[in-house]
Amino acid sequence: MVVVLADRKSLQRLKDKLDGVRPAPATLLTIGEGETSIDSVELLNPGLARQRRQRGMVRWLMPFGFFAGLTFTFMTDLQTFAFAGPYGEPLIGGLLGMGSGWMGSFAAAASVTSDPDDRIRSLRNRLEEGNWLLLVESAPGQEIPWTLIQETRPKAVVRLAER
Repeated sequence: MVVVLADRKSLQRLKDKLDGVRPAPATLLTIGEGETSIDSVELLNPGLARQRRQRGMVRWLMPFGFFAGLTFTFMTDLQTFAFAGPYGEPLIGGLLGMGSGWMGSFAAAASVTSDPDDRIRSLRNRLEEGNWLLLVESAPGQEIPWTLIQETRPKAVVRLAER
């Protein structure tokens, strides 16, 4: 959840209050000018999440592509790369398959849409307007101290994930 506040003083006051709560929230991250950049927070930057997905997918798509290209070369008995000889031809087929797996990891990672993109866009707009953000994540099974948050009179409270 992200709390939008009008000034830095309110932001620090709320963060200090939430730090004092026991058990404290799992994550308290201040975002704004002079604080953490919104671009460095994966939860608020879909590009970082997409890069992480792509790196995870490349680990299994490239080896799969290599063996698929190798198998295809043996199964079809095509002589596309005959100049490379009996060992080089399947190797080239495997390398081409591996390259296809690498390209596929980009396509697959980009095809996953992020549900909270509209909410993130609105948070970015609020930040550009000069507001401050406080990212609050509670531990599983732990309640967020709503009364403390409401006492600071936030401009908005945005939930990014449904729990």
